Amino acid sequence: MESSVFRVETMTVPGGTESIVRGGRDLFPLLPAALHGVERIGVLGWGPQGRAQALNLRDSLAGSGITVAVGLRPGSRSVADARAEGFSETDGTLGDWLEVAAASDLVILLVADAALAAHHEEIFARLKPGATIGLSHGFLLGHLTATGSAFPADHPVIAVCPKGMGDSVRRLYQQGATVNGAGINASIAVHADPDGHAGDRALAWSIGLGSPYTFATTLADEYRSDIVGERAILLGAVHGLVEALYRYFRIDGADPVTAYERSTEAITGPIARTISTDGLAAVRAATGDVDLFDRAYSAAYGPARDLVAEIYDEVADGTELRSVILAEQRLASRPMTEIGGSPMWSYGAEVRARRGTAPAVLDPLTAGLFVATMMAQVDEFAERGHAWSEIVNESVIEAVDSLLPYMHARDVAYMVDNCSRTARLGTRRWGPRFQAAYEQIALPHLDSPADPALIKGFLDNPAHQALAAAAELRPSVDISVTS
Repeated sequence: MESSVFRVETMTVPGGTESIVRGGRDLFPLLPAALHGVERIGVLGWGPQGRAQALNLRDSLAGSGITVAVGLRPGSRSVADARAEGFSETDGTLGDWLEVAAASDLVILLVADAALAAHHEEIFARLKPGATIGLSHGFLLGHLTATGSAFPADHPVIAVCPKGMGDSVRRLYQQGATVNGAGINASIAVHADPDGHAGDRALAWSIGLGSPYTFATTLADEYRSDIVGERAILLGAVHGLVEALYRYFRIDGADPVTAYERSTEAITGPIARTISTDGLAAVRAATGDVDLFDRAYSAAYGPARDLVAEIYDEVADGTELRSVILAEQRLASRPMTEIGGSPMWSYGAEVRARRGTAPAVLDPLTAGLFVATMMAQVDEFAERGHAWSEIVNESVIEAVDSLLPYMHARDVAYMVDNCSRTARLGTRRWGPRFQAAYEQIALPHLDSPADPALIKGFLDNPAHQALAAAAELRPSVDISVTS
């Protein structure tokens, strides 16, 4: 990573160093220079990321002379909300997506993945000469590669990929108004740089979103790690795990509320908080039953690693991307059903109402299964050659500092049904696979002794060093989400 505007720092990680750039509101005056000739930014789409990024960039660039406009498809139901947030047809900051694209110097494509796959040629045809194409996800690259296509020549192509859901990107930016650098970490990728300024533009965009620190990746690595993570530890595996554990605890004699507390509540509350503040190894020590944690970890790591590897292969070869596009075609004629139909979710409100009346339960069985799954993803990403910043952000930080707090406030099933369509589809496909692996492989082997080699591998894992290095850059703001 290089920049002619921002200070590039070196972060020590296992086996070497990585370049990162710290964010901060004190850097906002530098954004116009770093954007290099960008006078108008067009944000296409008003989903969670589109809304958050348009608002954050508008706030960060206030008074700079750079306009942020929102482009929506004809008939979009989001027009009223965009107007309510101050974007307007009258002043040219709200309009048809193709018209906004045609008038912008940086066009940030934040429409749904399948819609972008279907309509990218229309957008590309309307771009100004030399306009920068911006992405927050590499899905389109995967689609272009699979179809033998490419981005248009002579256009810079960059990505800024926040390591959290859109609501977190906006909420932490607002919460951090008085804390310099507060927000959600982001990766950047420079896929094409014909004018030599793409890297600075990407960094300006990331800092403008409020990223505490920005790290470099490639667009291909980003979409592989991002899509795999959604289907594994961020959403799919969590949903499969709590469904399996709730059923296990009920069969073992627990009442419904206790079963919910030992499964969902334990993961989204004390386990997530412990990882966020003290790291992964601290969870093992905090359980009070290291033997059970170790047996659960040993039972779950292998089947979880097998599933993460299978997902990775299907993302890398395009199978998972094609499944999303095919599903979107089916959904044109029928709605996507909600996922929270099992009985456990009816007890969520009662559990949340009980908070504060008794100490939170950090169940050792639940902790062992969850941490094993998280480490399975960490190790698979490391074996596939991802950078350590990407590994710990996609596998740990995004989970405990963005998604799990929302699940804690509203439950896991709610979160699955209110995330991106690509993630919702992936959770429906892979969540049941994880659930079956826990129920059929991991839980039946809990009585087996812990595997000393696996536990040593966990305790000695270089991910702890990488996570500790990233934690030093974390601002003193925790996301606050109301039920």
